[in-house]
Amino acid sequence: MMSTAELHLSAHPTTMVGLKPPEVPPTAAVKFFSAGTAGCTADLVTFPLDTAKVQLQIQGEVRIPRGAGTVQYRGVLGTLSTMVRTEGPRSLYSGLAAGLQRQMSFASIRIGLYDSVKQLYTPKGAESAGLGARVLAGCTTGAVAVTCAQPTDVVKVRFQANGALPAGARRYSGTVDAYCTIAREEGVRGLWRGTLPNIARNAIINCGELVTYDLVKDALLRAQLMTDNVPCHFVVAFGAGFCATLVASPVDVVKTRYMNAGPGQYRNVLSCLLALLMQDGLAGFYKGFVPSFLRLGSWNIVMFVSYEQLQRAAVLAQS
Repeated sequence: MMSTAELHLSAHPTTMVGLKPPEVPPTAAVKFFSAGTAGCTADLVTFPLDTAKVQLQIQGEVRIPRGAGTVQYRGVLGTLSTMVRTEGPRSLYSGLAAGLQRQMSFASIRIGLYDSVKQLYTPKGAESAGLGARVLAGCTTGAVAVTCAQPTDVVKVRFQANGALPAGARRYSGTVDAYCTIAREEGVRGLWRGTLPNIARNAIINCGELVTYDLVKDALLRAQLMTDNVPCHFVVAFGAGFCATLVASPVDVVKTRYMNAGPGQYRNVLSCLLALLMQDGLAGFYKGFVPSFLRLGSWNIVMFVSYEQLQRAAVLAQS
């Protein structure tokens, strides 16, 4: 992913796992396409964990009755097994279509354009991008990606949460129906519900994810501790996923609850945050942390390994 990779390959020879870094850096178009494809690949592998995370995050909302018949989820494996038992295996992939639509627009922009935007913030003549340029690039691509892909995220969250309701109370029969129903009942603005907390979340995630990946990979290559191959990508992506989950979990919980809320349930994002704080305390901001980390950590590993290999395959195909 990083332009420094080629500089260190010859300095630390070892058996290469996967495709070698290309001599010519991939173009912005290659990175854009590779990021979207890698994001979809990662979603296909990790989507059940994302669904479990959403179910744990919305569990206990005031509007959902806590009667004896209410399904209670406990832990990641407990949530997954309960969903399979009560709703069938297909429930683990509720909202997958919207999730893939989201990644093709979302990952393409926030990950695929990161290097290009980073160069814009880097002073001319500088040997490499500084921390400030990397953080600004992560915030910029994250914000633009959210603005473009927000409707797909709203539908994904709503459709995942839809499975927690009794069959007769479910709001949407499919992904297309979810888009149409939200637009009809809440207006077009409903499709952009939670945009501000989502921008905040993804600015944080991009900094915790892309900047961490960028810096740690660069440091490992410069110190010649690892070479630019799959094991390096795996280790760095795992660390990036943990950092991103740690800093983004509070915003993620508020975002999920606000997106899933019905009209009038919360006045604004702040009222959603306060309701969560009053109801569950500070621990409420880390609801679903384990599935969030399992999902984001594994998502990062699949995505970054796929992304690096797809870029290299595309450059080889063009040569």
